[in-house]
Parts: sequence; C-alpha cells; structure tokens
Amino acid sequence: MKTVAVYSLKGGVGKTTLAVNLAWASATLSSRRTLLWDLDPQAAAGFLLGCEQPRGREARAVFSRDIAPSKLVRRTGIERLSVLPADASLRELDRFFFDLGKKKRLEKLLALLGAEFDRVVLDCPPGLTETSEQILRAADVVLVPVIPSPLSRRALDDVVGHLDRKRLGRGAILPVYNMADRRRRIHAAALEANPAWPIVPMASLFEQMSATRRPVGEVARRSPGAKAVAELWARIEKRLAEDADRAARAAPQAGPMPSPLK
Repeated sequence: MKTVAVYSLKGGVGKTTLAVNLAWASATLSSRRTLLWDLDPQAAAGFLLGCEQPRGREARAVFSRDIAPSKLVRRTGIERLSVLPADASLRELDRFFFDLGKKKRLEKLLALLGAEFDRVVLDCPPGLTETSEQILRAADVVLVPVIPSPLSRRALDDVVGHLDRKRLGRGAILPVYNMADRRRRIHAAALEANPAWPIVPMASLFEQMSATRRPVGEVARRSPGAKAVAELWARIEKRLAEDADRAARAAPQAGPMPSPLK
C-alpha cells in the first residue's frame, strides 16, 4: 500500500477537488483498491463523493486508537473506492498530536490499512501544523497544488524550506499547477517558468462537482480536466514504481520487490 497526500500550506488551491479526482483515477483507471482519507474538518471529500455528512465525532478517535480506521470506512458508489470521512472532531487534532507526542501515529495507522487497500489518498488541511508534520512523515508522495501565481509559489517554497529545516518527509514533493488558466498573463508566465510541472486546468466541471457530487471522470471522461487528472495520476504511479525499484536495488538480500503497478 502506498500513500499519496494532497497538501498545501495555503487554502483555496483546490486540494479537496484534486484529491477526490485522483482517488477516482486510482480506483478506476489503475484498478486499485483505494481509500480517500479526509483529514480536513470541513469534511468536503466525502460530500463530493455522495456520502452523507458524518453526524458523530469519531474521526479523531481513530488517532487515539479508540476506534479502528476500518470501522469508519464507507463504500462509495464507485467500484474499488472507499472514503474515511472527516468530522468536526478533527478541529482538535493538532492539539491531540501535540499532547500525544508520538510523531508516527498516522504512519502506523496507515500500516493497519495495508491489507485492505493498495492506495490511500489523503485530503489534508492547510497550514504547517502538528497534523501536517504527521502527514509529511507518512506519505510516499506529497502532491502540492500550486495556483499559477507568486503567492501560491511562495507557499510551496515555504513547505520545501520547512521540510529541509526539520528533516521531515520520506516521499517526493511533487508540485502541480492547479486551476490554471493560460488566458491570464500571470498564469501563462508561471507555466512557462516551470514547463515540467503537471497542469490541471481551470474548468467548470470541477466547480460543478459540489452539485453533481461525482468526480469529473465519471461525468465527462474525455474532457480536458479529466484527461489532465489521468495524466497526473499516471505520473504519480510512475514515481511510486521508480521508488520501489530503487528500494529493491538498495536491498538485494531481501529479494526482488513486486512492482506496485499491475
């Protein structure tokens, strides 16, 4: 099982919409048993997948180990895609992690899900917090959505600098231009400055997800937005496969590792 976190220091950069669509790509295009774990107390990820809003305050209890993560997992209407929804109790998660003092609690909880899922996509709250440090330690890939503007790029630089200072993170940081509009001069300049970064365009289909409560690929698989998500997911899978190959070469005594790609 591999973990992909969709994280940014900033809010309003399309993290949740991107996480939902990538989870769909994992389940549908790669045929992975996929879990979308919502760590944001706004609880939008489950809503966008058509799940009813949580009524209890059980999401934080997973981290205190009062409830097993699998007990809160819900199936969606999409084959191979499940969601572990958030609720308002996650507003207290930063304080809980600070008091707990265990830096790898999320990583260990993810390990418990390894028998049930091939991929976990984390929809992360914004900010540099105790929760974000748990995420950065646990994820195999950290996908950082960047709106093509100087402020959003500055937030990415802050994240990278924070990782360097604290020596956090075992996975790759992959920036992606999100909500990009080439007609805007400032966007076009940013895209030109980093031509190797993946691009997910601004599209009304992404905005309509709050009404349709379905991923873009379910509604219009051949649309530019759906194709951009598919290409981005393919790049993530390729990176995970390359990391697995490097790990196998570094530990030949353990025997060859199976490829994460089917």
